[in-house]
Amino acid sequence: MTRDLSKLDRQLINRLQDDLPLVSNPFATIGDDLGLSEQDIVDKVRQLRDDGFLTRFGPFFDAEALGGAFCLCAMSVPEDRFEDVLTKVNAHAEVAHNYERDHRLNMWFVLATESRSDIMRTAKEIEHDTGLEVLLFPKKREFFVGFRVNA
Repeated sequence: MTRDLSKLDRQLINRLQDDLPLVSNPFATIGDDLGLSEQDIVDKVRQLRDDGFLTRFGPFFDAEALGGAFCLCAMSVPEDRFEDVLTKVNAHAEVAHNYERDHRLNMWFVLATESRSDIMRTAKEIEHDTGLEVLLFPKKREFFVGFRVNA
């Protein structure tokens, strides 16, 4: 379905960018804030995801703060192999998310692992599985960027 975001959709997306209330029913609290029921919020989040406006809804864990590691990675994938390589890369549980880009390095993904050595091991496994080089771009500095849609 192709549709535009409503004002309420935009308000909800912006609200979801904030911390969820640490209560038993966070969607009820958000619903109260927006004049909707808890079920309305759950249904709207599901619809936004199903319509492709949200690609993922869930917690974001800082792997390093939890004692693990993460790394941005990129690959140059021949166009005719992209879907096959995508499937092989995404088969690894350590792949947090994966994006196609219009660039020589056309596949970008994040590895999130329990240790720095697991980053290297997983990258090597992906190289073995695909026959393609995985370039690693470890974080040098942390930036926090907020996302908002005009309401």
